Order: sequence, then structure tokens, then C-alpha cells
Amino acid sequence: MAEAIGVDWLRSIVMRGKGVMQTADFYSKNWGLESVEKRDDALFFRGTGSEPFIYGLREDTVYGIDFIGFGMASRERVDALHRQLSEAGVRSLDQPHELTTPGGGYGFSATDPDDRRLVFSADAVQSTPREEMAKPRKISHVVLNTPRLEEVQDFYVNVLGFRVSDFSANQMVFLRCSSLHHSIALNRNSYSSVNHVAFDMSDVDAVMRGIGRMKTLGQAPAWGPGRHGVADNPFAYFVSPSGFVIEFTSDVIDVDEATHKPQVWSRHSPEAMDVWLTAGPPTPAMRAVMAGRPDPGFPVP
Repeated sequence: MAEAIGVDWLRSIVMRGKGVMQTADFYSKNWGLESVEKRDDALFFRGTGSEPFIYGLREDTVYGIDFIGFGMASRERVDALHRQLSEAGVRSLDQPHELTTPGGGYGFSATDPDDRRLVFSADAVQSTPREEMAKPRKISHVVLNTPRLEEVQDFYVNVLGFRVSDFSANQMVFLRCSSLHHSIALNRNSYSSVNHVAFDMSDVDAVMRGIGRMKTLGQAPAWGPGRHGVADNPFAYFVSPSGFVIEFTSDVIDVDEATHKPQVWSRHSPEAMDVWLTAGPPTPAMRAVMAGRPDPGFPVP
């Protein structure tokens, strides 16, 4: 029996909604991304790392996630994953093919149990990394709200090869596809939606300088700065003009696969949520924004 194939890394996310393309200046001027391609219905942005794009906006009547992009190390792994998902009864939206998103590559798309579209790809043309202070390098992680946490966790672990890193009581589970503590986290919610997208900065100084840039331009953090106990990463959360929650972070811990054992973190300990105790817990208003708007995804016709 062939060894199961897992995804290799998180590479991008594209959001969709009505009027989202009108917020392009915020992402390039305030947030620090570089616009790399504009289409009639979509915009794509890169960070300072090697990915051809890490974030995108697509005009749509539906508000939420257009797709989450995962990197695969080779075309052979893309094909093997496609076969694996088919054998597991997972709905693929297409066959592996040459992609037309920035950087191209070879891949296919499928849906998770909440009907979110996932794109798995290899061979995208990489960009030359550059050093720019306080500019996002890549997508660090995506937190998804779900009403069926255990089912979605089972899909990411047993079908896509993620590993459980830690739990936040019975409310959240943190999942990794590489050595980084988490690329996907699931948050229990009454409906499916996006909670937030975190952008990786080079270090804690870059996080603070990013906060400074945002404040200079008139927007203070909605939550933070602080430092999470889970994954030990500094954080500062903002709300974009489209209403999406986005985060500056850095220094998410590397997990030792040989020794790591998942831990259940208390939600009643202030230090678990914020080691520094500078941010405290999110306000009720912030929790409401992080609950997001219901996202139907791409349901079966």
C-alpha cells in the first residue's frame, strides 16, 4: 500500500466579497504587500518572500474565502494527492492542470467538509526574496470557524496529513503541515466562516514596526500587541476595510516531531492567551468580528 501523501506547506489565500477590490490601496500602502497582478475580477499581492503571491481579493457576491493555496514539492506529489483524495471520496473540483494564477504551476482544487475550496499546487515560478523592514513575508496561518470541528479536523489530519499541535480547551485545535506549530487552526463556531489570516513578519521588531506604520496611517490594533501562549508568537490584529480580520505575527515555534505532544491550553488562564498580559482577551466586539460572516463555500450543485 502506497504511503499517504500530505500537503507540504501553506502558500496563499484569496478572499472574495462585494467591493473587496476597492480596498487594494490598504493592502499595498498600509499592510505592506506588493500588487503583482490585476484582473477584471481579482487582485493578487506578494510578500517579501519567494511565493509569487500570498494574498488575493476577488469580486463576488459571496463574502468569505475564495480559496486557500497549499504548496506541494513536486508534480508527482500533486498527482498522488489527487488520487488519494479521490479514493477517500473527497470532491475534487477539477483534474490536475496548468494553473493561470500568478506564478502558474500545476495543481487542482478540492473542497473540505465545510465546502471551502482548497488549491494544491507545485512548480509555481518563485519570486526573488527581498529584505524590507516590517513588510509581511508570507502567510503564517489561517484560522477557520466551523460548526463541525471534529469532522473538519479529521479531514485535515487523516486526508491531508496535518498533525495536531495543541488544543485551546474544547474550542480550538492547531494543525501543522510542516514543522511550524500551525498553518491551519480550527475554531468552534455556529457557522462556517473565516476567523482571521496571519501574516508572518521577520521578527518581533518587525511586528512592532508594522503596528507603528498602521498607527501612523490612522489605524490602531483591534487586539494587541501581545504574545500568545500557544505557539509563543507575538500578535497584533487589525480589521481590514472589507471587514476581514488580519494579523501581524512572527516567530511561530518549530515543533520537534520526535518529542512534541499536544497540550490542552486553558481558556481561563490570561497567560495562555497573552503571555505579556499587554493585550488581554479580545473584546466582545472583536470576537464578533472574528466570528465572520457565514460562508457557504462551494457547495455541491
